[in-house]
Amino acid sequence: MQLIIVESPTKAKTISKFLNKDYQVESSFGHIRDLPASKMGIDIENNFEPSYVIPDKSKKAVSTLKSAAKKAKSIILASDEDREGEAIAWHLAEILKIKPKDTKRIVFHEITKTAILKALTEPRKLNQNLVDAQQARRVLDRLVGYELSPFLWKKVAKGLSAGRVQSVAIRLIVEREREIENFKSEEYWTVGAIYKNNNEENYTANLLKIDNKNFNKLHLSEELANQVISDSKNSINKITKLEKKEISKTPAAPFTTSTLQQTANRYLGFSAKQTMTLAQKLYEQGYISYMRTDSFNLSPIFLKEAEEYLKENLGKDYILSSPRFFKSKNKNNQEAHEAIRPTVAKNTPDVLKSKLEKGQHRLYTLIWQRSVATQMPAAKFNTTSIDTEMACTNKKTYIFRTNGQIMIFPGYLKIYPEKTSEEILPNIKEGETVNLKKITSEQHFTKGPARYSDAGLVKELEKHSIGRPSTYAPTIATIINRNYVERNTEKRLQATPISFIVNDLLVEHFPKIVDYNFTASLENSLDEIALGAKKWQPVIKKFYDEFHKNLEIKYENINKNDIMPEEKSEEKCDKCGAIMLIKTGRYGKFLACSAYPDCKNIKKMSGEKTNTQDDPALEELRNKFKGEVCNKCGADMIVRSGKYGPFLACSAYPKCKNIKNITDQDEPEIICPACKKGKIIKKFSKRGVFYACDAYPDCKNAYWAKPTGEKCPECDSLLINDKNKGIICSDKACGYTK
Repeated sequence: MQLIIVESPTKAKTISKFLNKDYQVESSFGHIRDLPASKMGIDIENNFEPSYVIPDKSKKAVSTLKSAAKKAKSIILASDEDREGEAIAWHLAEILKIKPKDTKRIVFHEITKTAILKALTEPRKLNQNLVDAQQARRVLDRLVGYELSPFLWKKVAKGLSAGRVQSVAIRLIVEREREIENFKSEEYWTVGAIYKNNNEENYTANLLKIDNKNFNKLHLSEELANQVISDSKNSINKITKLEKKEISKTPAAPFTTSTLQQTANRYLGFSAKQTMTLAQKLYEQGYISYMRTDSFNLSPIFLKEAEEYLKENLGKDYILSSPRFFKSKNKNNQEAHEAIRPTVAKNTPDVLKSKLEKGQHRLYTLIWQRSVATQMPAAKFNTTSIDTEMACTNKKTYIFRTNGQIMIFPGYLKIYPEKTSEEILPNIKEGETVNLKKITSEQHFTKGPARYSDAGLVKELEKHSIGRPSTYAPTIATIINRNYVERNTEKRLQATPISFIVNDLLVEHFPKIVDYNFTASLENSLDEIALGAKKWQPVIKKFYDEFHKNLEIKYENINKNDIMPEEKSEEKCDKCGAIMLIKTGRYGKFLACSAYPDCKNIKKMSGEKTNTQDDPALEELRNKFKGEVCNKCGADMIVRSGKYGPFLACSAYPKCKNIKNITDQDEPEIICPACKKGKIIKKFSKRGVFYACDAYPDCKNAYWAKPTGEKCPECDSLLINDKNKGIICSDKACGYTK
């Protein structure tokens, strides 16, 4: 028996389907060794030698793998093909005591029978350069986090953390926030006209030139706009220029990790983390190729399959004479070999719909459409530009322009729909006189820069060469989880008050940590380690010596009161009578007794006590719900208070973690349409309120707007009350609006 070890149980299950009984496939459940959680785990004096331990959560998996390894004729390490996967394979080899000469490492870009069987015929040794690159990143990030975080605890607030890449991401968000704060909106006006030709056909146009000269839109004031309208009376209007031409629009390149995250965010509203979680599942089930990549390559097999699919389903007009290839502009492409694509072109979204969860299906559809579209002809449009001259009696002339386009061949848009505006203009000739039907002016104000979406931040990080494909999603998730950033109601990334304080401290006193070019140069060094061009310890030493020396100086020179000044409030402590001070913590400002540590009373800025044990409102709720029992284990339910107010929680916690929202006790009961057993209840997350089945995790049905209890007359899904669109179907694909 040959033992194959992968890092995911889903991946193990998929691979097992392709192999006979001569192979046993087991999972390591991710990394089985890591730096210790309770200490730094790096011997700085001994050339930064890391000290790895087996975490408690991995001990069961290690025991299983050791037992299986004793019975195996050979051990094959089959973790992912990137640096992280190579490091997992190396740790496995170390724990299972596999000699370097006996190591069998296989890699594959997709989990299909063909790919697995081919990989098994081509085993290789471990790539120590990739392992070292991963170790260097891990050690580098541990050094920064373990030494800089305690500094922030002492000089700013407890519970804060700092990281090499996350700190740069926070800087980007904070700087954008300040751009928004400092932006000054300016007023400007536009003038539009509706013309009618001799055939009684209308078209609209906008003011382009005044006396044959272009003008800055901000210079068009209300006074000047009114002047144009006044001059238009008794004017002669004639077509002075008419241009027609055919344009082509070619498809975008297949998805890389960053472009998938950006597009899924824009088109589907997925966060970077959500996109990568869904993509991981699709990969492990064998439906898409490996999802951490910055390559545009597509395999010859897929190119052939895509051509056959298009020819069979759309006809010869929708295939290319030869495959279309894309070149990457990134000189530091990592070790991945192919773009993200379906493993089988004929596996259309319709074919896999019954096999995939809703989110997986939506993402798979996007990947399938984009990949197949790359091998389709360009879309073609006829575009028309019309200039209409308004000659006024006071000798003033104004040029109004209108543009229109008509699709004459959809090309790749037949598969991969994109937003295209199709405006049909009337049949008109140059030199023709037209009638001015209506002219109007409209006031506008310039808009400041928008806060970053996940897509925007990923694009900006990539632009500065900060991080790599595998780091974008975890970085965004980390800065949100650590309260430096929050998602606002528009799902944009907004800096919290504490992020301004931490960012300004780092910019002033640790400029290299948050310097874009310096962070990018470190990433380049990690790439060079992966290629074998550099050794990892000298790279770490060069960074650490300067960083640590500066940190020691700052411990002595920086006073916490200069960074986090305390203000006296007008409120007195209700426990000891001392003055309450306004302080800033990880979650914002709060009131604290000046007699600390003798008195430890603290309050929210609103004046509400953070200790709600004596709250009469809570006592009333306790009496109201006295005798309520848990519907999962039968224990008593008790009233507790959290971030979103009071709720019912099972008294058997942590054995039973059942909770109920008190505010929903009188809501109409809605049976979950997915499992037919649970009830739809109101829940809370970091993104806000949502509604979900109370049978979670057995049922994961959820809605981001409140269900009405009614069903859609067209598809039978629940109707929801969307704050912008009103009553709509919860299934976006349906599109029903009440």
